[in-house]
Amino acid sequence: MASPTPAETGDASAGRGVNEPAGSGRFGGIGLVAEPVFLMARAASLGSADANRALAGLGLKVRSYSALAVVCSGRNPTQRELSEFLVMLPSRVVAILDELERRGLVQRTADPRDRRSNVIVPTEAGRELYARAKAAVDAATEESLGDLTPQERQELARLLTKAAF
Repeated sequence: MASPTPAETGDASAGRGVNEPAGSGRFGGIGLVAEPVFLMARAASLGSADANRALAGLGLKVRSYSALAVVCSGRNPTQRELSEFLVMLPSRVVAILDELERRGLVQRTADPRDRRSNVIVPTEAGRELYARAKAAVDAATEESLGDLTPQERQELARLLTKAAF
């Protein structure tokens, strides 16, 4: 039976090789550790595991937190816009919004630009939970990126933004 991944267990340090050089250990030296797509996916998995653990007590996961963050941005996104921005299947976004709405964190209201669609707006409870969740994610980010200097974090954010948008 295969061991669960760090993302499945929420243990972001598992398999991270803490205090080991990058790519060392049993799989050190294989070409995969130099491939940017693998490195981005691995870093995302580790960071998501840290964030999911931090968000668990708030009843959120990275995806629901991301949707709530966009909704709380003041941009009044439609479901379609959320789906496109978060790069999620529309059905997944609907399920996340249904759960956030059931919890009283967001509301669907008629889009003043197009009455055939809805915009998603936060409730006061949604804004309050987002503020707490943002603090939890910030702490998880500190844990995930703890080995990077402030300048390296800025450069990483710049490069990821360039790659993502």
